[in-house]
Amino acid sequence: MENRTRIPIEPMSTTRPVKHQHSHTRYYAHRVRESLTTRFVKLLCSIFLGILLIVGIVLFILWLSLRPHRPRFHVKSFSIPGLNSETGLQNARVTFDVSARNSNQNIGIHYDAMDATVYYRDQSIGQTPLLFPFYQPSKNTTWIHGELSGATLTVDSAKWRTFVDEIGKGTVVFRLDLKSWMRFKVSSWWDSKHHKMHTSCDVAVGQDGEILPTSKDKRCPVYFT
Repeated sequence: MENRTRIPIEPMSTTRPVKHQHSHTRYYAHRVRESLTTRFVKLLCSIFLGILLIVGIVLFILWLSLRPHRPRFHVKSFSIPGLNSETGLQNARVTFDVSARNSNQNIGIHYDAMDATVYYRDQSIGQTPLLFPFYQPSKNTTWIHGELSGATLTVDSAKWRTFVDEIGKGTVVFRLDLKSWMRFKVSSWWDSKHHKMHTSCDVAVGQDGEILPTSKDKRCPVYFT
């Protein structure tokens, strides 16, 4: 029999090359560093957005508390007696009372001199000064009384006859305008700029010359220019 020489076969190594292991180690280390950086950036963004949200809420609350509201005007009474009489022109007189309400919580209002004008069909029938400059504190109601007669009431016989003719239909509608320059006092150290205030009140009166219930206590729109 032939002698056969057996050549020993070395078992295959199950270990990876050292270079390949090092590359995998560097890859995972890089992934860990990326993950930590991403988390840190997200944390910083969350903190920044949280602070921004808190600041925004605080500013919004301050704006709500310091934002001035317009004064509220309501017609309480309006009278022009003698409308049902041809001879009423001899003693023609218009009287009215208006309430001015400052509904602001911590904001006062400085009014300059206030004037009143009464209109009929968009034509002035009289004008008069009402108040000297005054200060109205917060949550305060000021009563404004006015009277037009004599030189302040520019009603001629033709206009009065028109009143008499219209009162025969049941009502006569007038418009009462109040105008003043005003500014808001937000705190002891800050006042707003001056605003020109204009409030317009439509008033309907009956045959006795007194304000009708539909116009009494009616809120008048207020405009700033």
